[in-house]
Amino acid sequence: MKATDKAEDGFETTIHAPNRLRICALLELAEQVEFGRVRERLGVSDSVLSKHVGVLMDAGYVQQTKAVRDTRQRVWLSLTKSGRAAYRAHVAALRAIVGEPQE
Repeated sequence: MKATDKAEDGFETTIHAPNRLRICALLELAEQVEFGRVRERLGVSDSVLSKHVGVLMDAGYVQQTKAVRDTRQRVWLSLTKSGRAAYRAHVAALRAIVGEPQE
């Protein structure tokens, strides 16, 4: 699904899948988060996380940066500007569904 395939009310099916929603929530809190830290927080395997990150990257919501740290190649994940906007709109849509006042 492309980023442009979202509903007008902000509900984003690409983000809504539980693991992808949790990934976006974690990335919302920081500029970048190391892949291994996200994997640990979600309690999933590398392959499961890679699959979900790939979907989010295909939608233009997440980007990854590779860098060497402690002599090892590391992958850092971050929300793109459009990813941050889509995540926030999705959260607002969820709040509207359950009748919670907007912030």
